[in-house]
Amino acid sequence: MESNKRSTLHRLPAILSPLAFVVVVIVIGFLFPRESKFKYQYEKQQTWRYNDLVAPFDFAIRKTDQEIEAERQQILAATPPVFELDETIATQRKAAFVQSFEQQLQAAQTSNQFTDFPRHPDRYRDYGLALLDRIYQRGILRLNDELRAMPKDQVFTIIRGNTFQEQTLENIPTYAAILEMLRDSLPYSPLKEPELLLPLLQEQIQANLFYSPERTAQLRNAALAALVTSRGLVQKGALIITKNSFITDEQYQILHSFEQEYQQQVLSKRAVPSVFLGYLILTILVIFLLAMYIRQYAPFVYNRLPKLVFILMWPILFSYLVFLVEGIGELNSYLVPFCIVPIVIKTFYNERLALFTHLIVVLLAGFLSSLGYEFVFLQILAGMVVVLSNIDTRDWSGFFYAILFIFLTYAIGYLGLVLIRENRFWDIDWSIYSWLFLNSFLTLLAYPLIPLLERVFGFVSPITLVELSDMNRPLLRELALKAPGTLQHSLQVGNMSEAAARRIGADPLLVKVGALYHDIGKTQNPTFFIENQGPKNPHEGISDLESAKIIIDHVPEGVKLAKKHGLPQVLIDFILTHHGTTRTEYFYRNYKTAHPEEVIDKKLFRYPGPRPRSKEEAILMLADSIEAACKSLKNPSEEELFHLIDKIVEGKLSGGQLKDAVISFRELEECRLVFRQIMRSVHHLRVAYPENKEEQED
Repeated sequence: MESNKRSTLHRLPAILSPLAFVVVVIVIGFLFPRESKFKYQYEKQQTWRYNDLVAPFDFAIRKTDQEIEAERQQILAATPPVFELDETIATQRKAAFVQSFEQQLQAAQTSNQFTDFPRHPDRYRDYGLALLDRIYQRGILRLNDELRAMPKDQVFTIIRGNTFQEQTLENIPTYAAILEMLRDSLPYSPLKEPELLLPLLQEQIQANLFYSPERTAQLRNAALAALVTSRGLVQKGALIITKNSFITDEQYQILHSFEQEYQQQVLSKRAVPSVFLGYLILTILVIFLLAMYIRQYAPFVYNRLPKLVFILMWPILFSYLVFLVEGIGELNSYLVPFCIVPIVIKTFYNERLALFTHLIVVLLAGFLSSLGYEFVFLQILAGMVVVLSNIDTRDWSGFFYAILFIFLTYAIGYLGLVLIRENRFWDIDWSIYSWLFLNSFLTLLAYPLIPLLERVFGFVSPITLVELSDMNRPLLRELALKAPGTLQHSLQVGNMSEAAARRIGADPLLVKVGALYHDIGKTQNPTFFIENQGPKNPHEGISDLESAKIIIDHVPEGVKLAKKHGLPQVLIDFILTHHGTTRTEYFYRNYKTAHPEEVIDKKLFRYPGPRPRSKEEAILMLADSIEAACKSLKNPSEEELFHLIDKIVEGKLSGGQLKDAVISFRELEECRLVFRQIMRSVHHLRVAYPENKEEQED
């Protein structure tokens, strides 16, 4: 029962890894567009690459956006503002006039100052009311700063009840003009005492024409609704364009009109399931290629679910970002900083995985973007620049230079694409450069993201590795105090490993720091290891089994210390794998010689493992064994030294210690050459010069 449970747990990564890719397809599937796309791509001043195109239906040739906007502005300029005449004001003012008139009449009757007015009050009242009627019927406009700035021939539409009347500004009486007219005209009226009416009439003069934004908008909208957006018709069966024809501005507008009509008549009527299925097939194909690549070239990612989730989250995240940006009309997909993906992945893994993941992310995002080929091309180009750049998150100046190169790549690439499409500098949409600049600026988010992702997924960044290589770290200080010989051995192994890693393109900083910590378990019993021993050998007083256990225990003891001090798992892996599953050969052979008849349990003399799984772990195993073995040689010749190094490398290969490591035979050969060169320098080997025969003869 217990063995079945362990077998199930062992197979769990093999089950979950494919499932993770399925989850990515499902999540991205919710973001797919629900409409088809036009099957032709075309640009102004380019050649029509397809076969002859014949109109499958009648369609109108639409005016360009510039033409429509120009006509729209003409309509807006030609549509006059609307003023409404408020008829209630005339009624109110006439009633107020009558009231004031009665008061004035009573005063005139008692004062005996006027003779005609008290005898004929009706004549005066009727004349005043008739004059007010004429004035208010014509309308009174009170000028403001905006109206004063308008030309005198500006036309207005005046609404009187249900009638519309157009009038120029100079023909509409103003408040001041009415007052002046009353002062000038009343003396020539048929009334004998008109001066009595002047103050009464002046009191009742009030503007009754008011600007109506609602009516103005209605009038302008009605005029805009009548705007004709087409300027011709292409009939069914007519030839739209022939193969290899040059696309002029007029041809481009005809093709654009056909695309719009095709979208309405054909694409909008297609079933959503078929569109979804098409996107689903393409997404499955892209994700399948990613799965095959990771399984073949990055098995250390494929077989570890957290590492796989780290890679698979990028297609989901950036597809969703593009989906959100496309849904906000004010934003542009060029804003999305895709270069974060290769920067972060390159920091934790390698350039090949970073570039391949970036390609997958861009291809999937391209399905969701409306920018088409240009968008995909520029993002791939920028990702290639990231991979080629020597981006080091420990160097801020270098990081900023990389961001500058990314922006220049975007800028130059976009310029070339636009010149191909538009063929003229003045047609370039320069606003795109602001989005590209923001894109490059947002790429700086990669810097704070690295330590965050490091903690979430258990990675180790170069910044952390540099901090851990400080010799003042507690574990390294303890190693220097308790096992100085082991520290010197670790430093030498680190130098050898770093040089070999540089030669084959592995991570030199990681393997160097791993070498510093790989033997920290020796601080528990330092004198039992030859590099720390004095004149007395503590193994002489104990059995071979006990000695083997003490030697082997430096691996689990090192793991305990590493976990206690919070070392990342990637460094703990170096401690676990630097001996793989090899035997403590010296004590095993001694025990076998001393007990020839006994059936020996070889597990008692074997390290727990596991075997190295990465290039860096394989390099450290070889460097550790070679450095320790070469110390046993006393004044070796070059041939003896090289033979020992070759023997150790071949022994690791034949013993199966490197079969799980993703390292090729060519890379092993490069490492062997590096180890030979370093150990040759360490042992101060000299070239054997030929003897001088002339001196011998003398």
